[in-house]
Amino acid sequence: MSWYALIGAIEQGFLYGIMVVGVFLTFRVLDFPDLTVDGSLPLGAAVSAVAITHGMHPFAALGLAMAAGFLAGMITALLNTKLKILHLLASILTMIALYSINIRIMDGPNVSLLGANTILDVLIRWGLTGYWAASLLYGAMAIIVTCGVIWFLHTEIGLAVLATGDNPRMITAQGVNTHHIIILGVGLSNAMVALSGALVAQNQGAADVNMGVGTIIAGLASVIVGETVFGHGGITRGCIAALLGSIVYRVAIALALGIKWGAFAFTPSDLNLITALLVIGALMTPMIKKKWSRP
Repeated sequence: MSWYALIGAIEQGFLYGIMVVGVFLTFRVLDFPDLTVDGSLPLGAAVSAVAITHGMHPFAALGLAMAAGFLAGMITALLNTKLKILHLLASILTMIALYSINIRIMDGPNVSLLGANTILDVLIRWGLTGYWAASLLYGAMAIIVTCGVIWFLHTEIGLAVLATGDNPRMITAQGVNTHHIIILGVGLSNAMVALSGALVAQNQGAADVNMGVGTIIAGLASVIVGETVFGHGGITRGCIAALLGSIVYRVAIALALGIKWGAFAFTPSDLNLITALLVIGALMTPMIKKKWSRP
């Protein structure tokens, strides 16, 4: 793999790393299986792209995308907490609805950002050029978001989120409304996913209604790979492992796509197969370690 390809994989790791931290928040912290992310990622991309094409500043468009993602997460949580719909089914319903909503927002299946101002153009105006400049920006944003989540989970409300995912009966007995906590947690998670989608759209120069397909699989794979490689003891370590897992996952994908055995070579259509093999390998690693550590 070339140096340019490695930088590109790291850049993608940071871009989607924000989404992975959001997935970590719902699946590991809140214990809330949330498939909304397959719809909230293109939602963030759609809102950001439409806002930019209508003259909004690209950084302000990121905030608008986060607000839309938070609203999508709230809907999923409300379906679960207030209407008593199973969390998995509630998230699927929201995800399906978002497909049509995203088309409505974009007034079509996609929106091009060619010729429009994006955060990359802002970097150029600031004098930051080179193929590494974007990676530094996305890396800084991913680190800021991750540190923000770590800080939040150490606040009083954040501890309530942790307790809700760990022992909802106990925290309810302490007078905490777990419904409000779930709504907040799922909303924040999807806000981060939407932010990731908005950044991806600005990076790629377009938003597409199908760009969220397989997002939850990539997110879970990154979380599992990160926990396997870097461990998962404590919230701080778990959040950092999720972000680093996203980078490892993207680099592994890039390496796999570059493998050639004679006439055989992986293609982009094999991405789901590669992801499945990575997750299987990550899940098998602890078991193999235990067997090898036995006398």
